[in-house]
Amino acid sequence: MSRVLIVGAGLTGSVCACLLRRELQNKVHIVVWDKARGSGGRMSTTRPPDHLSHSADLGAQYITATSAYAQSHQSFYSELLSSGVLQPLLAQVEGMKHKDDDRNYVTPLGMCSVVKHFLSESGADLFFEHHVTGVYRCGASWEVERKEGASETFDAVVLTMPVPQILQLQGDVGQFGQSLTLSACLSVLSVQQRRQLDGVVYSSRFAVALFFPPDVVFSFPWAVRYVTNNSCICYIAVDDRKRNTDASGRGPSLVVHTSVPFGLEHLERDKEDVQPIILLELSKLLPDLPQPISIKCQKWRYSQVLTSVPDCPGHMIILDQPLLICGGDAFSHSNFDGCVESALSMLSVLKASLTPTGRAN
Repeated sequence: MSRVLIVGAGLTGSVCACLLRRELQNKVHIVVWDKARGSGGRMSTTRPPDHLSHSADLGAQYITATSAYAQSHQSFYSELLSSGVLQPLLAQVEGMKHKDDDRNYVTPLGMCSVVKHFLSESGADLFFEHHVTGVYRCGASWEVERKEGASETFDAVVLTMPVPQILQLQGDVGQFGQSLTLSACLSVLSVQQRRQLDGVVYSSRFAVALFFPPDVVFSFPWAVRYVTNNSCICYIAVDDRKRNTDASGRGPSLVVHTSVPFGLEHLERDKEDVQPIILLELSKLLPDLPQPISIKCQKWRYSQVLTSVPDCPGHMIILDQPLLICGGDAFSHSNFDGCVESALSMLSVLKASLTPTGRAN
């Protein structure tokens, strides 16, 4: 039985793990590591301390399916809709730009429920607070080192974290991360691959979740509002309204996303220093907003991919034997369907590498 490590418990990693289990059944032992305390990645759902009934989506807010992807990824959407993970977006949205044939979906239990669904289906051994620091070739296997704890050996490794984090790894990947000189040619990462990965550009932004007491009722009618003509805030959502859920008994939560220019301008500042600036701008947009009981601020250094990896649709094979492969939205585009496309492309490579019939073909 081949041991496969998937680094990253976000959408791409979870879908890849699920598809791999369904295709190879018990022929593969799937392990998923993530450096965070929970799954979701940029589809995370957060809760404030001591208020377990509250929740808010700090990353992705809803899923938009174009007519083409609604057809090509029909099995994924049907699965999530039939299981209740997804529901149509019915709430009032101000300022949304979309095509008439786009279909928008929300998650009643939060965006992380999509990732949790696929992880559950995968049957993978899931470990949080496992921060990978190095990947070393060890004969026909890979030895993977993490920040705290012993290293482990795997037959194949799938990297789904943001590209800059891949390039920061030590070992047979990271050796090339420091130089493009001939002295670094022992790395399995080629000069061309390094240049391709170096070209990836991400947007950055801050997100703030405000949690309110049970007696709060907002006076405005919308669930989601896209903000224009504001240098700081570009998006506001009432989370329970957006999800079509009832906030009675626990109180509503409000999510605010900053603009890309604001995120870039303040990227190197601590989120604790940026939070008051965002809240001040929010008070100007919503002057009658009640006092929240809890606030959580998140800095997304790698929010969405602006420039993807060229000439690598869905994935990049760093080494084929033993297999070391990279995937994620940097190899496609930053939405649900982009991550699914990457997972599907990596699945074909994994099947060919891990099965005798696949290698023969």
